[in-house]
Amino acid sequence: MQDDDIILSVSNVSKRFEIYDKPVHRLYQTLCAGYKTFYKEFWALRDVSFDVRRGECVGIIGPNGAGKSTLLQIITGTLQQTSGDVMVKGRVAALLELGSGFNPEFTGRENIFLNGAILGLSHADIVERYSDIVAFADIGEFIDRPVKTYSSGMMVRLAFAVNAFVDPDILIVDEALAVGDIFFQQKCMRFLRDFIKRKTLLFVSHDTGAVKNICTRAIYLEHGQLQRLGAAKDVVEEYMRSFYASMQNVDGVDKAAGQVGRQMDVLPPKPPSLPCEKCFRDMRHDYVTTTNLRNDLMIFSFGGSDRGYGTGEATIRDVYLTDEEGRRLSGVVGGEMVRLVIEAVANEDIADVIDGFAVKDRLGQWLFAENTFLTYKDTPVSVPKGKAFRGIFEFRMPIMPKGDYTVMASVACGTQLDHRQLHYIDDAVAFKSEAPMALSLMGIPFRRTELQIAN
Repeated sequence: MQDDDIILSVSNVSKRFEIYDKPVHRLYQTLCAGYKTFYKEFWALRDVSFDVRRGECVGIIGPNGAGKSTLLQIITGTLQQTSGDVMVKGRVAALLELGSGFNPEFTGRENIFLNGAILGLSHADIVERYSDIVAFADIGEFIDRPVKTYSSGMMVRLAFAVNAFVDPDILIVDEALAVGDIFFQQKCMRFLRDFIKRKTLLFVSHDTGAVKNICTRAIYLEHGQLQRLGAAKDVVEEYMRSFYASMQNVDGVDKAAGQVGRQMDVLPPKPPSLPCEKCFRDMRHDYVTTTNLRNDLMIFSFGGSDRGYGTGEATIRDVYLTDEEGRRLSGVVGGEMVRLVIEAVANEDIADVIDGFAVKDRLGQWLFAENTFLTYKDTPVSVPKGKAFRGIFEFRMPIMPKGDYTVMASVACGTQLDHRQLHYIDDAVAFKSEAPMALSLMGIPFRRTELQIAN
């Protein structure tokens, strides 16, 4: 690659802060400059260097106090480095501290024009993009109210929308997605995935899963120094290894590496055969459901059929979960059998109907999904105009880590590889998991877990 590909270059950047025990010591330092020191030095950054190329998505990770926010403020020009050089090509937009850059006395509308001007847009440019900003923020009549009356969620909605639609060459996002509801987080993640196809993103987060999911490279900072720069997966793994080592007073190295223990004398016996899948019950279920480990999932109602996109040949009217007897659920426990139902109506004659869904986490990752194509590939189903129809999916609900989730629902026609979307809703239903039992992206019920000791 040529040097022209580099859009951001940080070279040997250091930042020193002077820490005074008493305010009056600042005066003493001014009067006695060069003769005596009345402050303690704190180096937030020391000799940090890296380049970011056009079109990259680079994550910045590290513990609190590592220097991440200081580095971002230097890149955006709101803080001056003590030494080193920063080269930036193009317009930079940054979503840093919540509400930073907003005048609390101004309305949302006035702050859009103020921030747009600060970021280098002309009045005509802001007017042209105003409707897109307001639509993305989706804060309704609050757009004409003072920002000081906004909730934290509304503040980040407006801030994200303004920074996104100034069309920056580099967008910096610092923990902004930690605030706001799951629907807005999903909207932001879809925007960021599209943005990094065209522009450059610096993404700062304590959520290492998010960094691995959307970033190509990552920077690991600790104590103001660059510990590692490389592929996002490798850098995150080193950071987590270091983090757990510091928490558990170990060096993070697998002590058993290269050692081979005694093999078992015999393989464990096969579990007894069961007459049907429904007879399978998680061995931990009875205990878990009577303790605070129970994986309670609170389900929110269908968001409405006026959202989404598609040809309009069908309309999804409702999406909900039921128990095995068909009773609607407002909550479910991870590990139980449920049915997910997608109700729709045909607005035209439809051949080869396919219903489908996907469960996504707050980053938009598809955790599991299913559709009706394979079941009916040899006997395709057609629905005449005006007829209602439903897709029913029965499964055992996985055990979900604590957090927010959404369900994508769709109605299509054709085949799995060549189909037409009739109605597709990204976030048809949301649900929240309250218990932290699952140790990974999602947990599954287990028929058997045991320990065996070699003879």
